[in-house]
Formats: sequence, structure tokens, C-alpha cells
Amino acid sequence: MTGNEIFARLNEVFRDVFDDDSIVVKPATTADDIEDWDSLEHITLISAVEKEFGMKFKMGEISSMKNVGEMAHIIAARATR
Repeated sequence: MTGNEIFARLNEVFRDVFDDDSIVVKPATTADDIEDWDSLEHITLISAVEKEFGMKFKMGEISSMKNVGEMAHIIAARATR
């Protein structure tokens, strides 16, 4: 799976979770960049990403993610296993 494929799928998940078709996530995107991205929506987002990619994040991974690029990196690493 390429980085572009991961980001295309992440875009769809973010748009669905936040109900906003104008969202375009980039590696540097953080919760500060998306109006409704609070701690409660973060849980919903993580769950939706896990479902989309058929994987589970470890608690340490979730707490250490600083932006969408780090999320995509973890997804890419899991996809190569």
C-alpha cells in the first residue's frame, strides 16, 4: 500500500467521522486543524481508522501520535508485515 493510497483512505475516514467533505488531511494535520476534533471524536476516529485498515493501534501508539503523518506511518508499517 502506497502513502497516497493510505492518505486517500484516511481522507475518506476523516470526512465521514467529522461529516465534512472539505477535509483534506496531510502528514502535518493535527487536531488543531480540524474544528470538531476533540478527545471524544479522537476515540471515534481511531476506531474508524482501525476498522478501515483492519488493524488495531496499541495504546502507546495512540498516545504518541502527534499528527496524521505518524498515523499513516504506523499503518504503512503494519501493511508490510
